[in-house]
Amino acid sequence: MCGRYVSTRTPQDLAPLFHVSAPHPEQVLAPSWNVAPTDDVWAVLERADHESGELARQLRPLRWGLVPSWAKSLGVGAKMINARVETVHEKPAYRRAFAKRRCLLPADGFYEWQAVPATESAKAYKQPYFISPEDGAVMAMAGLYEFWRDPEVAGDDDPGAWWMTCTIITTEATDAAGRIHPRMPLAIAPSDHDAWLDPTHQDPHELRALLTTPAGGHLDTRAVSTAVNSVRNNGPQLLDAPPAERTA
Repeated sequence: MCGRYVSTRTPQDLAPLFHVSAPHPEQVLAPSWNVAPTDDVWAVLERADHESGELARQLRPLRWGLVPSWAKSLGVGAKMINARVETVHEKPAYRRAFAKRRCLLPADGFYEWQAVPATESAKAYKQPYFISPEDGAVMAMAGLYEFWRDPEVAGDDDPGAWWMTCTIITTEATDAAGRIHPRMPLAIAPSDHDAWLDPTHQDPHELRALLTTPAGGHLDTRAVSTAVNSVRNNGPQLLDAPPAERTA
């Protein structure tokens, strides 16, 4: 799975990479070295303009954890942060979004954990690893998004009436990531961004063919501080190497 990741690029960094206009001034997300489920995250998506009807590419914040339109509460999203590529096109929670509401979730890299057993002198713990493209490029993780109407808000015009949520598509892990955890996020190559984001492109076999291993499998994996284990911690220090005695 992908349960935590790093996203530190600004809208000014991301806009030219994904050929989108900058978000509205009020749409601001702070850089995060510990993105966690239910956080707001940057997403690239295409929607039809209300006036012209033409497709427009947007960079906007979505809540991580997809909430299907038929869900009874927003809390459902906390359990739906990932969608398995093997079944994403047929599962009721994801199939409509896979057909029409696909997005890209920019990331510097993602975290996975490896259990370290107890020894005579130390307790068991989980060692986090940061997995990222070797060249430092932005990962365009494959995602889906959905709209959810809060039944407790009376008016459709109320800003709190509608929520946009998202999930990350995952697959069996290979290469560097596979040595740490059996699942990993999928990515979309830059040459396939247009096809993936186009809501009129709805052939499931063609869409699944666009899903690739991040950075073509050229991933760097390194142990980092166990401070990332707590969602309360954030900052670039989370990517520091752990003490030597912990990696020995």
